[in-house]
Amino acid sequence: MSHETGLAVPQKLTPPVARREPRVVELHGDRRVDEYGWMREKSSREVLAYLEAENEYADAVMAPTAGLREKLYGEIVGRIKQTDLTVPARQRNYWYYTRTEEGKQYNIWCRRAGSEDGPEEVLLDGNVLAQGHEFFALGGYDVSDDSRLLAYATDFTGFREYTLRVKDLSSGNLLPESMEHVTGQAWAADGHTLFYTVEDDAKRSYRLYRHRLGETADTLVYEEKDERFRLTVLRSRSRAFVFLESSSHTASEWRYLAAETPDGEWRMVAARQPEHEYDLDHHGNRFYMRSNRTGRNFALFSAPTADPRMENWTEVIAHRPDVMLWGVDFFAGHSVVYERQEGLPRMRVTDLATGEWHRIEFPEPAYSAMPGENFEFETGTFRFMYESLLTPRSIYDYNLATRERRLRKQTEVLGGYDRTKYETERLSAVTADGTRIPISIAYRRGRARDGTGPLFLVGYGSYGYPLPVNFASNRVSLLDRGFAVALAHVRGGGEMGKPWHDQGRMLNKRNTFTDFIAAADFLVAQAYGPRDRLVIHGVSAGGLLIGATLNLRPDLCRAALMHVPFVDVINSMSDTSLPLTVGEFEEWGNPQDAKEYAYMRTYCPYTNLAPREYPAMLVRTSLNDSQVMYWEPAKYTARLRTLKIDSNPLLLKTNLAAGHGGASGRYDALREIAYDYAFMLRECGIDE
Repeated sequence: MSHETGLAVPQKLTPPVARREPRVVELHGDRRVDEYGWMREKSSREVLAYLEAENEYADAVMAPTAGLREKLYGEIVGRIKQTDLTVPARQRNYWYYTRTEEGKQYNIWCRRAGSEDGPEEVLLDGNVLAQGHEFFALGGYDVSDDSRLLAYATDFTGFREYTLRVKDLSSGNLLPESMEHVTGQAWAADGHTLFYTVEDDAKRSYRLYRHRLGETADTLVYEEKDERFRLTVLRSRSRAFVFLESSSHTASEWRYLAAETPDGEWRMVAARQPEHEYDLDHHGNRFYMRSNRTGRNFALFSAPTADPRMENWTEVIAHRPDVMLWGVDFFAGHSVVYERQEGLPRMRVTDLATGEWHRIEFPEPAYSAMPGENFEFETGTFRFMYESLLTPRSIYDYNLATRERRLRKQTEVLGGYDRTKYETERLSAVTADGTRIPISIAYRRGRARDGTGPLFLVGYGSYGYPLPVNFASNRVSLLDRGFAVALAHVRGGGEMGKPWHDQGRMLNKRNTFTDFIAAADFLVAQAYGPRDRLVIHGVSAGGLLIGATLNLRPDLCRAALMHVPFVDVINSMSDTSLPLTVGEFEEWGNPQDAKEYAYMRTYCPYTNLAPREYPAMLVRTSLNDSQVMYWEPAKYTARLRTLKIDSNPLLLKTNLAAGHGGASGRYDALREIAYDYAFMLRECGIDE
C-alpha cells in the first residue's frame, strides 16, 4: 500500500532509531529474539530520550496539520456545555451531583441538603486537588451512613496508585487517616468503621482490612492467596450487609457481614468452584445470586440469608441460551434485571409482591442502556441512562409501578447539532464459519452509498465486555466531513452473551481478528467506504486486535489508530511479576503451556511483525500505564520501523504524565482527540 496521498513525511525528517540489543528467548523449542527488551528500564535516561524523540518526530510530521488541529479542537470544545452539572441523585437526605466550570479541567463534587434546590455544599474540587500535579484521578468515593464523613481515594500518577483519605464534611477538615495502595472501600453502618482493600506489588487487590477512625492499627480481615483472584468490597444495595467478592476471570466466591456488626463474623455464601461465577444481592430475608451453574448465560437464584449454602438455592429465573443475564438490582418493592438479547441491552422490571414483570423498551436499532445512580433502596423510581451513536446520553427517572419515564437531562450538544440530520443502522457481516457479526453504524443523512466516503471502524473483543454503542459529540466532526462511524461487535466481547466471549478467547482468540476483518470487508463491499479511506481503531486489548489484524491483512485499511495497545502478548504473559498477568491466564492462556504458547505465537502482534507494507499508523501510550506497560507500544514501533517497506507514516506518541486512559484533564483529552482526527483526515485526503 504505497502512500500516494495523505500525511507525507518530509524527506528531511528522520525517525528515531532505537538501539538494538538482541536477547534470545527459547521456550518449547521455539526461538524468539527480542531486540528492545531494554526499553523496560523506566528509570533509564536512554528510554526517556527515545520516547521524547518519538514525540518530537511525531509532532514534526504532524506540523502541517497544526491549523487543522486547532480547527478541530475548536469544533469539539464548541459542542460541549463547559459549565454544566449532572442530575442530582438522592442518598438519604442529600442530593449528590458533579459540576464543571468553563476553563477548568476537572469535576467538582457537590451535594444539597433537603432537596435538589437546597444550598450547595462542595465536597471535593478536582481542580484544587490537582494543583501541582500533571495527572489527577478520583477513585472510590463513599459517604458514611450518617452523611458526616466522606472516604475518597486519589491517584496523582496514572499508575492507579490510590491513597484513601477521610474528610469530615461538617468541618471540611481531613482526618489523619491515610491508607496507601487502596483498591476499594465500604463503610459499616456505624459510620465509624471503614473496610478497605489494598493491592500487592503486582497490583492485585489481595487484602481486606478493617479500620476504626482514630486508630493507627488496622485489622487484617482476609487475605487472598490465589494469584488468579482479586478482592472487591462493597455494601449491598439494601445497606444491610457488607460484601466481599473474590473473583478470577472464571470463578468467584462471596462473603458477607451484617453492616451493623462490623466486628462480627464474615460468612461464605458458596465456596469457589472451577468455572462457577456468581454475583450477590440482598432483599428481605433472602440473598439473590446471578450464577452460571446451570448455563453460560447465567440464571438467577435465591437462598435464605440464614443459610445461603448452594444446596439451599432456589431458581428464580432459568438459564436461557439466547439471553444473557447481565446483572440485577433489588429495590424495596421491585427488581430490575439487566439482560442482553440479540446483541442489545434489555431491562426487565419485576413487582416483587405480585411477580408480574415487564420490559423497558428502547427505540433505536443500536444503543446502550444502563442503570444510573440509584442510591436509595426504599424507592419507586429507577434511574437509567440511554444513548446511541446519534442520541446524546439521556438520564431518565422511571416509575417502577406506573411505567412512566421522565427525561431528567440529555447531554446538551452546542453548535447546532441536529440528530435528524444523521442515520444509524444495525448491520451484520458473515464470517467464513457462518457467524453473523453485528455492526453498529452512523453517518450523515444523504451520504452517498457510492463507496467513496471515508469510513472509521472501531473494535475491541475481549474479556466479555460489549463494545458500547455510545454517543460522542467529538465524532460529529467526522460525520460532518463525510465519515461513516462503525463499531464491529466481534467475538471475545459480550454482545451475544458468554458463548460469544468464549468463542473469542484462549484457543479461539483468532476469531476476534477474523471477525473484524470480515466486518471491514463487508462494509467495503457494501459501499460504505473504500479500503483506501478506511481507518481502523482499537484501545488496549482493542489495540491487540488492530495489531493482529494488520499482520493478517496489512492491506485492509488506509490508516490505523492504536491506543495503549496490548501488542507484546507473549513476553508480557510470560512475566508473572507484571500487573494482571497471572489473572489473565484465563483470558489469553499461559505461555508455559506448550499448546497455549503455540496458539499465542500465531497472533502476537510484536512477534509476527514482518517485512511488508503497513498502513499509516498512529500509536499512543502513557508512561505510567499500569495495565499495558509503555514499553509494549514503544518496542512495537521500534521493531516495525526496521521491517516495514513502505513510506507511510508511523508515529508514536507517549503521554509522559498519564496512565491507561490518557490525559486526565478534560481539555487535554480533547486536544489528543483533535490530534488523532487530524491524522485521520489527512490520511483520507481531507485537507482543510
